[in-house]
Amino acid sequence: MALQQLSDEQISNWTRAQKDEWWLSNIYRGSMAQLTLRSAVTGFLLGGILAATALYVGAKTGIGIGVNLTSVILAFALFKMMHSAGIASDFTILENNCSQSIATAAGYMVSPMISSLTAYMIVTGVIIPWWQMLIWMVVVATLGVLIAFPMKRRFINEDQLPFPEGRAAGVVLDALYTGNAASGMYKARLLGMTAVFTGLYQMIVSDGWMKLIQFKILRMDKWTGMTEAWNLHERLDTYYYMAAVKYDLWIPKILGVDFRTLGLRLTLDAAMLGVGGLMGIRVASSVLLGAFINFVILAPIMIGQGDIAPRVNAAGTLVALSRSEIVNQWSLWWGVSMMVVGALVGLMAKPEIFTTAFKSFTKKQVKTDAGSDVLRDIEVPLWISYVGVPIFSVLGATVTHEFFGVPWLLSFISLPLIFVLTVIAVNAMALTSWVPQGALAKITQFSIGAVDHTNPASNIIPAGMTAEIAMNASSLLSDIKPGYMLGAKPRQQAIGHVIGIIAGTIACIPLYYLLFLPSDANGLRSTATILTEQFAFPAAVQWKGVAELIAKGVSSLHTSAVIAMIVAAVCAAAIEVARIVTKNRFPLSAVSIGLGVVLPPEACFAMWLGAMVFWWMGRKNTEKGSAGHDFWVEGCEPICAGLISGAALVGIGNAIINVLI
Repeated sequence: MALQQLSDEQISNWTRAQKDEWWLSNIYRGSMAQLTLRSAVTGFLLGGILAATALYVGAKTGIGIGVNLTSVILAFALFKMMHSAGIASDFTILENNCSQSIATAAGYMVSPMISSLTAYMIVTGVIIPWWQMLIWMVVVATLGVLIAFPMKRRFINEDQLPFPEGRAAGVVLDALYTGNAASGMYKARLLGMTAVFTGLYQMIVSDGWMKLIQFKILRMDKWTGMTEAWNLHERLDTYYYMAAVKYDLWIPKILGVDFRTLGLRLTLDAAMLGVGGLMGIRVASSVLLGAFINFVILAPIMIGQGDIAPRVNAAGTLVALSRSEIVNQWSLWWGVSMMVVGALVGLMAKPEIFTTAFKSFTKKQVKTDAGSDVLRDIEVPLWISYVGVPIFSVLGATVTHEFFGVPWLLSFISLPLIFVLTVIAVNAMALTSWVPQGALAKITQFSIGAVDHTNPASNIIPAGMTAEIAMNASSLLSDIKPGYMLGAKPRQQAIGHVIGIIAGTIACIPLYYLLFLPSDANGLRSTATILTEQFAFPAAVQWKGVAELIAKGVSSLHTSAVIAMIVAAVCAAAIEVARIVTKNRFPLSAVSIGLGVVLPPEACFAMWLGAMVFWWMGRKNTEKGSAGHDFWVEGCEPICAGLISGAALVGIGNAIINVLI
């Protein structure tokens, strides 16, 4: 059933009071169940699981994955099956929407954990206590929610902005509940079957699971004489290198540098295949191009001329060359230059993000009083924001100072930027479903760095705070959009978002310390365990690079690195201009090329392979209604979600098993 909406003429000419009256009379479903105990619990549990997978993927790729449509499909299928089995009544459309809103809010909570907070720990060598991380994240996220409440009435009620991602969730929900439910169940089965098969594969390539199965369950060490558990090597080229040692075979090199030193490995990573399918062929090809330029062309040249070389660490130990050394010693700088310039040019090239945002706030305000505001009993009261924003702003500055040692002045200087950057972020989300979080964060980083360039942590944490507030405000309004389309109660959606914040922090903070900061035999943790070949934390590395560049200055870098930064900045600007001029038909993305520099090349190739498979099969199956189109085109998102969740959940389980046994 087509969802009712106002015409462009009505949006332009009606007052907000008229629009609210129309919505209340035609869309609002006041008597329908929404934030029930079961929808809250379902959203809480789904949010925790999906946030865990988002953390796993974010640590690998630096990319945040959306979980709203995945949570819609999972919640719908779960209660449809329970209803068929006579266990529970079916979800209402608003209960399903509430669950996806909670789950989506939980997914967004991983953002600072894969960027600013990790960068702070890497730069300072200081481990943030879990309770400080929890308090800081909750305070900052809550401030974002409080800032979003007044914006909801402007951007959604009055301006009726599209919020494409949120609208997509509303359209899918409407189709599931008023159209053919079989389509939703088909996508749920695709997701579930893909996750199961991916999980089985991930189990076979995991050392922890194989030790558990072979030694703890089957006791094979007792009756077969096995001393080491067998598992399939995820890095497929390992088998060649084993044979090369045994039979003295050729070892591939570039300018005398071993492929393995450059990080050029062949890995079948199921999660990266799924990420590639979601990101699309243009972005994935750009990522692969960045990896190729850096690790196949530039790194061997720089190693040959000595700009990248083995070094002696503080403990006096020789650190051999590896992919991470190549990135940290030289490549990081041109990669960061590419990402930052590309993001800023892309942001500046969208003037509507700025003009629409600030025009909206210069419009003549609709005067409403208690008697004429027809939504006063269901909207979130604005006094909560007027009281809460100052209180939580002071709380945010306080915890930033007390927990991270950021001077009081710098903690408060960042606060005026919050409102401006949040308005920009919300408008970007409203128009494009894209929040330029990295670019906006760099504005704060460079602003604070101009005041204090001696302490990298002083610009990382305030920038992290503004970025997280902007992201939470944007995500809340994107979550509210499908509820507005379907007639949900705004207050209950806001409460659901807060539940999602709690779900995300509870699920991901313990997992963060378990995966990336494990205790050694003496119960001690070290920041040296954060960056590994498996978890590259590209977003955190970018934040670290900008902070160190501000602190040390360009003069501290190799001349070749400075030249590479300048060339990268020019190329990034040219690429973004070409993309703008061709209206997004230009096949490259500057930000994605920079991302390929800091990601492991094997992950870049796996993402490209996943994107290529779905792109090619999508071109071959263009006929709507055909089995191929249903599977490869309509089923792309559920299949990719299954690949990601199956690999991530089993991979997380593997890390837990390795800690326990």
